[in-house]
Amino acid sequence: MAALPPNPVPVAYQGGTPAVPVWLNKGDNAWQMISATLVGLQSVPGLVILYGSIVKKKWAVNSAFMALYAFAAVVLCWVIWGYKMSFGHKLLPFWGKAGPALGQKYLVNQALLPATTQFYDDGRVETAMVTPFYPMASMVWFQCVFAGITLVILAGSVLGRMSFKAWMAFVPLWLTFCYTVGAFSLWGGGFLFHWGVMDYSGGYVIHLSSGIAGFTAAYWVGPRSKKDRERFPPNNVLLMLAGAGLLWMGWAGFNGGDPYSANVDSSMAVLNTNICAATSLLVWTWLDVIFFKKPSVIGAVQGMITGLVSITPGAGLVQGWAAIVFGILSGSVPWFTMMIVHKRWSLLQQIDDTLGVFHTHAIAGLLGGVLTGLFAEPQLCAMFLPVVNSKGGVYGGSGGIQILKQLAGGAFIIGWNLVVTSIICVAINLIVPLRMTEEQLMIGDDAVHGEEAYALWGDGEKYDSTRHGQYSDDTSHNKASIGATQVV
Repeated sequence: MAALPPNPVPVAYQGGTPAVPVWLNKGDNAWQMISATLVGLQSVPGLVILYGSIVKKKWAVNSAFMALYAFAAVVLCWVIWGYKMSFGHKLLPFWGKAGPALGQKYLVNQALLPATTQFYDDGRVETAMVTPFYPMASMVWFQCVFAGITLVILAGSVLGRMSFKAWMAFVPLWLTFCYTVGAFSLWGGGFLFHWGVMDYSGGYVIHLSSGIAGFTAAYWVGPRSKKDRERFPPNNVLLMLAGAGLLWMGWAGFNGGDPYSANVDSSMAVLNTNICAATSLLVWTWLDVIFFKKPSVIGAVQGMITGLVSITPGAGLVQGWAAIVFGILSGSVPWFTMMIVHKRWSLLQQIDDTLGVFHTHAIAGLLGGVLTGLFAEPQLCAMFLPVVNSKGGVYGGSGGIQILKQLAGGAFIIGWNLVVTSIICVAINLIVPLRMTEEQLMIGDDAVHGEEAYALWGDGEKYDSTRHGQYSDDTSHNKASIGATQVV
């Protein structure tokens, strides 16, 4: 008998080998890695470009660098201790046990979230532990980019005056004592996870937390210079749109990757995300036209962001028609708080939230969480949630309780971030000033980094007639600006 020909498939691709264990689903793993890359691109270069473009020219380098530094610092902190605090074994009802996620034996094994087994009151298993069909390395990286973008979003509240040295200390401290608490509580198997609070992809863990923490940090750092608060035009609107576009398209990974599988729920989440973002952008623009007579490009970007944020806690849990409702409300409620309430409430005016992160992320994130409690569809909930028979208020029965759970979960995230972010800021200020010097505030990037975004003279640079021509900045200006949305 003739010998059988050798297997033409290389060992690295054969099932049952160390590189392709029997539990590995190549499709799920591919989608998870793509989703992680898409979320990473939202930060680098997405928000790096957006931040560097939406601020006044003299702060372009500093703003972009704060985002870039935060992302890099989170990666290292995450793999050394942060991941296991968020998704490891339970230490406290709201915190996991710290530890490294660096060893080969840990990273090549099948991914699992050990604290996620859901039990009935009598001790029987209600839902088995989360065990996706790909290696732990994929899970660690996917969750890492979420942690990274949370700090980058938070940075938007303190641009244009926070000391870079203080920011270098703030990033690891806030990741450790704030982000990991929210992540474990709602996603990693903490008390809110098992109670049944719905946060599909980070409306609370990422957006509500960063919005509240950013607003709190802005209070402690203090406002920008009077001149910057009065006039803070974007230095490159078209490049800002490029960053915003990366943010929007990257959200396919943000919400599409959170079922931890390339499944039906993932597809629903991606479609709902785009429906809501588009609706919200249009509503915000219409409101600008109706009340201010001009369509604002920056306003459209704000509406896009609030739509993406508000659908995040319910992306894979609601129907397409509900996504339109989310979009209508996310394009109008944060618009109202930013454009009307902000200008009439002295507290909001006193705290200088540079890019309006409180409105675009905290307000929109909490709004989305409450709407999820209202519109979460039972069959879609069964595809994703550990608590069986979960549903939103419009579906009757126990659905009304879900809204109360959503409010309670949001209250915990708000309270924790208010208190702990304040403690972090006060502690840092004892060692290094939170705020730049007056000279740095006047000059900007050149004083802070010795670098400028453009080879042009303008905002902040000290005038030197031998180097510069006609004085070109801050002449004939009659418009004021608050945060990122200009008065149109």
